[in-house]
Amino acid sequence: MIHEELKSILDREVDAVRNIPVTDVYEKAVELILKRVHSQGGKLITSGMGKAGQIAMNIATTFSSTGTPAFFLHPSEAQHGDLGIMRENDLLLLISNSGKTRELIELVDLARGLVPDVKFIVITADPESNLAKSADVCLLTGSPQEVCPLGLTPTTSTTVMTVIGDMLVVSVMKTIGFTCADYAKRHHGGYLGEKSREQSRE
Repeated sequence: MIHEELKSILDREVDAVRNIPVTDVYEKAVELILKRVHSQGGKLITSGMGKAGQIAMNIATTFSSTGTPAFFLHPSEAQHGDLGIMRENDLLLLISNSGKTRELIELVDLARGLVPDVKFIVITADPESNLAKSADVCLLTGSPQEVCPLGLTPTTSTTVMTVIGDMLVVSVMKTIGFTCADYAKRHHGGYLGEKSREQSRE
């Protein structure tokens, strides 16, 4: 019984990933990251609330370790001074399943008050939401149903958000020609640090 239930959960998660709408907007997102961060010297700032915020934090650390300077900015803390991290040419990557997260909508307004020409990418399920309509690039999740039996807890949606983040990271890595030697310079400790140094010497 439990085996069948677990397989059903896995199948639904896999289907959700396979149903991520992959369109030319990904090319636009990658181009925007390359322009703002790699050409103009800005940084990528990710943000989200709750579970989406944890995904945003993971995406930021993954970008940073693979050659694209990135930071996580908590949208609530931004209103208490942390917004000061923003500079010209920075790019926001916001994650909100509903696209209606109040703190992120406020973050966009505050960011524009500090950096009027700030650009932002949003990952969301709702193309008609406030964030989706005002974003420079909108990456849709495909609006998957949560595997949570209540249909409430972010489960499948956060899986899809993570995969979208991976798609962006890998696309940028390949475009900038990121190497094992580059990785080793940023990741000194642990098994991955040792492995990247070994591979860079081969």
